[in-house]
Amino acid sequence: MRLLIVEDDRGLADTLAAFMREEHFEVDTADNGADGLFMAGQDIYDVIILDVMLPELDGRQLLQRLRAKRLDTPVLYLTAKDALRDKIEGFNLGADDYVTKPFALEELLARVRALLKRKYPADRGELKYKRLTASPMRKEGYVDGHPLSLKGKEYVLFEYLLLHRERILTREQMFDRVWGYDSESAPNVVEVYVSHLRKKLAAYDYDAVIHTVRGVGYKLWDPSDG
Repeated sequence: MRLLIVEDDRGLADTLAAFMREEHFEVDTADNGADGLFMAGQDIYDVIILDVMLPELDGRQLLQRLRAKRLDTPVLYLTAKDALRDKIEGFNLGADDYVTKPFALEELLARVRALLKRKYPADRGELKYKRLTASPMRKEGYVDGHPLSLKGKEYVLFEYLLLHRERILTREQMFDRVWGYDSESAPNVVEVYVSHLRKKLAAYDYDAVIHTVRGVGYKLWDPSDG
């Protein structure tokens, strides 16, 4: 799972990022609303943790613009305000949950996990699509129960494709989601890893499930009824 933390308090942002990484999340951060809006607009995050008071563009404006673009990424509001009207305003703008500073890191983690359960209601112990299964606990992918022996980013890419099955993903989305903005890898690494996945799927005559969308990216799709 990949999180975006938009928080201008660098100390708090670094603490949150380190804590969530220890809990096995991939984390990106932004320290102002303009950068946060750009990153959130890439539509590669599972949850956005958003501070209300931000420079350049505040959290309210960011959230309003995000929802205007019809991006439905769950948003957890972080704010020092606890007045009922502030909470109501946040929910009316499209926030999914609300945490008032100061807060316990464990509470934040629990709320993030609750948002993920809403977004991905299936048991995260097994993510399934047609003949494919991903096991987040084992970091392994399967075809009809047979392990694919996925390594590192191969598994991350495989899980991302399953999470967004039957949806076109751009190469840029895949690169940013799997390798991250700060990666030293070249963007063409996406094609390399898709090729790796296809070769492993080909052993079970299932490589055609990853479709190339010319000039755009890829789509995991099996049109069969099975």
